[in-house]
Amino acid sequence: MNTIRHHFEQAHRLLEQVMNDDLFLQSVERAGKLMSDSIHAGNKIISCGNGGSMSDAMHFAEELTGRYRDNRSPIAAISISDPSHMSCVGNDYGYQYVFSRFVEGVGKPGDVLLAISTSGNSANVVEAARMAQSKGIMVVALTGKDGGTLAGCCDVEVRVPWMEYADRVQEIHIKVIHALIDYIERHQSK
Repeated sequence: MNTIRHHFEQAHRLLEQVMNDDLFLQSVERAGKLMSDSIHAGNKIISCGNGGSMSDAMHFAEELTGRYRDNRSPIAAISISDPSHMSCVGNDYGYQYVFSRFVEGVGKPGDVLLAISTSGNSANVVEAARMAQSKGIMVVALTGKDGGTLAGCCDVEVRVPWMEYADRVQEIHIKVIHALIDYIERHQSK
């Protein structure tokens, strides 16, 4: 019972920390505005990540193309999660390029890439961010720890200040993702 309670207490402390951090909240708002402005200009949001972060990238895109809380028109978003694309690129070029090849082929100037890496050092996510920037695609990075390499190749970083295991970072990332979706929905018709 104590171990279970500890998980919830630790998560609660980190959530309180970010809720009381104005710079953190401002970074989420900047990310939301960047994404909303891109959608208003007729562009799309591409999302990527590995493992649990891939699930978060997929969750983000499906909430936009489907629905979040209320009925509304679909919003242009896609996650890089097609197994045939990933196995093809992984086999032919290396796993490091599974996201950047997609960004290179599908992304266009004015789009936004949501790059998710709890360490900020996932080589394939960093490559995607670099490719995006080279194509005039803005990059929003969801990171943790010290931001890693990804912190240096994004336009807006939302960094969860946690140096331990990735699970706590992922828990805040999903809250950020829901806040971003809500922001985009609220600003869709403005």
